[in-house]
Amino acid sequence: MKFDELNEENYLFFAIQNYDNPQAVTKEDFYDDLKRFKYLKRLLKTYVKTGVLKTHLILNHMIVIYNVFGEAATPLLFYKTSRDYWSVIKSFMIYLNRYPEIKTDLDSIELDQNCIKELKKL
Repeated sequence: MKFDELNEENYLFFAIQNYDNPQAVTKEDFYDDLKRFKYLKRLLKTYVKTGVLKTHLILNHMIVIYNVFGEAATPLLFYKTSRDYWSVIKSFMIYLNRYPEIKTDLDSIELDQNCIKELKKL
């Protein structure tokens, strides 16, 4: 299957193909890791609505996502979250040194300055 662009029909296959968790033995383990996108989205939504940034929790979820999905985590993160949260995601990706080095469409996304300020405190 070709994954030029993620959509509702192929994102799950893309995630399965790139999933690498040696400790996962059941499909429930895979779905538990996939739920981290939902948890992360909830944290980002809270931040955008209230201004409360749970930096450590967001970092923990993103680190686990990158550990089990590898470089495929980047397109999955942007597919699974609303455009409203992309600046926050990009800020955390740069902090984690996971931002792609090649020129991409993501370059036009502004960084969230509050996130950058909070991440510099760590």
